[in-house]
Amino acid sequence: MFYFKVFSRPLATENPISEPTRKHKMESMKPNQTPKTIDEYIAVQPAEVQPLLQAIRRTIHEAAPDAQETISYQMPAFKQDKILIWFAAFKNHISIFPKVKVIDAFKKQLAPYKTSKGTIQFPIDEPLPLDLIADIVRFAVKKQSAGSGKK
Repeated sequence: MFYFKVFSRPLATENPISEPTRKHKMESMKPNQTPKTIDEYIAVQPAEVQPLLQAIRRTIHEAAPDAQETISYQMPAFKQDKILIWFAAFKNHISIFPKVKVIDAFKKQLAPYKTSKGTIQFPIDEPLPLDLIADIVRFAVKKQSAGSGKK
């Protein structure tokens, strides 16, 4: 008679090491369901994050009054001909995603925050720099207008 030692292995869908931290927190949406509006996106975020997302949304509207809301890459975005900026909630931060040249132009002001190519992270437990976000959006609008020949 042969005895085989059986090892317990997690299923392929389980992650025994840690839970994902980079995915958007859309727990109440069905799998593979993408929000169709920014309101839908914000509604499924944790209650403590919703006012922060609304503040970013309001700030972008004020800085780019002609921009239209949309969902792009499953994230809230604002476009004016092309996408100006995206934003999203994560486990420990809220990110905005302007173009790389925009981030480069604000390197000094962004020094206190974690940045990478095309991404700026604001910790959830710190006040949002709404004035800085407004400046970034206004700069993105100018940059986009200059690139398309509009004034």
